[in-house]
Amino acid sequence: MNKAKQTIEQYALVVEGLVYGFTEDKLLFDGLDLAIPTGEFVALLAPSGIGKTTLFRLLTGQLQPIAGVLHIGAEEAEKTEKAIGRSMRIGYMPQRDSLMPWRTVLDNAVLGLELSGVSKHKARQQALELLPQFGLAGTENSYPHELSGGMRQRVSFLRSMLGGSSMLLLDEPFSALDAMVRIQMQEWLLQVWEQHRKTILFITHDIDEAILLADRVLVAASSPVSMLHEIVIDLPRPRSYDIVLDREFIALKRRAMELLGRGSLPRES
Repeated sequence: MNKAKQTIEQYALVVEGLVYGFTEDKLLFDGLDLAIPTGEFVALLAPSGIGKTTLFRLLTGQLQPIAGVLHIGAEEAEKTEKAIGRSMRIGYMPQRDSLMPWRTVLDNAVLGLELSGVSKHKARQQALELLPQFGLAGTENSYPHELSGGMRQRVSFLRSMLGGSSMLLLDEPFSALDAMVRIQMQEWLLQVWEQHRKTILFITHDIDEAILLADRVLVAASSPVSMLHEIVIDLPRPRSYDIVLDREFIALKRRAMELLGRGSLPRES
């Protein structure tokens, strides 16, 4: 094995020279490089319309780049036939939960396992073991319309986790929730991530959310995106929402706002 491949295998995702646009004269990404080590929680922070969701569609193989190479672990995926396999290795959780209304919580949760060929009995056993960790104990026979928005998102996240994916892409999963439920879900996600340490790339336009959750925040400030500004979040873990009031958190928030061109917070005297 050559040195380059050994380096790539240390990462859950490596993007090299990504170029993409809906038209060639109006690019969203122009030579973008990105690397995410295995087990890291990374937040992608950017204004609306800059191409965050399009990036996820490229990573899952729903769209094909004009140029560039995507590595998922040690796998190089740049052709359509490889992209099909790539989509099975990446769990994708959209803004809306996309639960099937005719399936129970348990049946929705095991969908990814069933699609990957796991027997129905084995899939259900795996899901039942995890329901308590996800705050879903006793809901296995409930239907989506019987659940709150936060509970539905828990089922959606469980489905992504159970799919066996090496990496999870979370596309503003809490954006439709009200403020208090959103805070509860952020703290819940922190607890689940501490237990499972899956590699996560989390899209958000909420600065507090990005800093609270992530090991690193990558900021895309302008289009086309050719580079991402990095903010290392060296706040101690485990974290809770109370940390947003700390001096260190506010300093990180000020840095993110400056990168986004949104001014700065008042500085402390």
